[in-house]
Amino acid sequence: MLIDDFALMEQALLLAQEAADDGEIPVGALVVDRSTGEILGRGRNRREKNHSPTAHAEILAMEEAAAKRGSWRLSGCSLYVTMEPCPMCSGAVINARIDRIIFGAYDAKAGAVCSVEEMFSLPYNHKPKVTAGLLEERCAALLQAFFTKIRDKS
Repeated sequence: MLIDDFALMEQALLLAQEAADDGEIPVGALVVDRSTGEILGRGRNRREKNHSPTAHAEILAMEEAAAKRGSWRLSGCSLYVTMEPCPMCSGAVINARIDRIIFGAYDAKAGAVCSVEEMFSLPYNHKPKVTAGLLEERCAALLQAFFTKIRDKS
């Protein structure tokens, strides 16, 4: 099965825009079965709406995928996310055994893949492959526009 990383990141960007429209930090994520190309889970930030510090796009996408699979193990899957995952989400990727992570914008303040920390280089029992910076400019522009709007309201 040939999987189009760009098309999947485009779908994650649509989820990120939904988050922004809902007043959430614009991050969107997908969990995709690498053998079939099926999207098993979708997520967008919902921390404000859910009043939950763990309602990150990646976590919500992984929870939906695990429920669909009937297992917490998401080996054979890829995670597409518009922003570099934080330590919590990177830890969840390790625990879920996700094979590959593809992200758009780097997060210089909390990124745990390669910006602030490199969690996947530590001696954990699982190390996903990483593709960084896919559609980076578009992902970053969405985040910048959101935060500019927030600052302008202040």
